[in-house]
Amino acid sequence: MTENQQTISEDQWRKAKLIWDYHQMGHDLAPADAAIGLGSHDLGVATATAELYHAGLFPTVVFTGGNSPTTRARFPRGEAVHFREHAIELGVPAEAILLEPNAANTGQNITLSRDVLAGAGITPTTVLLVSKPYMERRSFATARKLWPEVEVLCASEPLELDDYLKSIGDAKLVLDMLVGDLQRVVEYPKLGFAIAQDVPEDVHDAYESLIRDGFTSRLIS
Repeated sequence: MTENQQTISEDQWRKAKLIWDYHQMGHDLAPADAAIGLGSHDLGVATATAELYHAGLFPTVVFTGGNSPTTRARFPRGEAVHFREHAIELGVPAEAILLEPNAANTGQNITLSRDVLAGAGITPTTVLLVSKPYMERRSFATARKLWPEVEVLCASEPLELDDYLKSIGDAKLVLDMLVGDLQRVVEYPKLGFAIAQDVPEDVHDAYESLIRDGFTSRLIS
């Protein structure tokens, strides 16, 4: 167990790994008409998007996201703006990038990016969503609900949980977010925000156990 995980017990680590693996869709990637880089606290989304662009998987990307309480200090000019700049630093041509600087949640990431693409004359039939590793499943479920006519593929930085914790540097925060995203996977379909997805029993048990252990800062009321 690394220094970044020092406050996490072996049992909590095992349960977090179950949830981490569940959040990732494991899609076989193929060329798409466009990509959407979903804004967050994690600049690795822009890094992954740049790598996928250079691999020839899409000609155009929309970076989407304004600010949230967790990103305002890190990205004062907005998530999408900083992601765009980082992708350009990594060799993505500026003309391949569209900007959506207003979205405040995943639903808006999808719908406002769709509008930006339409404004550029792009009506995709396949879209590659690039997100944080533990946000793949929720972004997939959201896009399938709000944009059902489009085939959705999901990608993220190819990191194991241990490596992701090292990159973020806050194990408690990451586990809180794993739990919070799983709650949204479970609850958002009831609110009409996403399609429903099966949650394996062991994953659900791990989720409830981590809630009991206090990994709750990202839960919705």
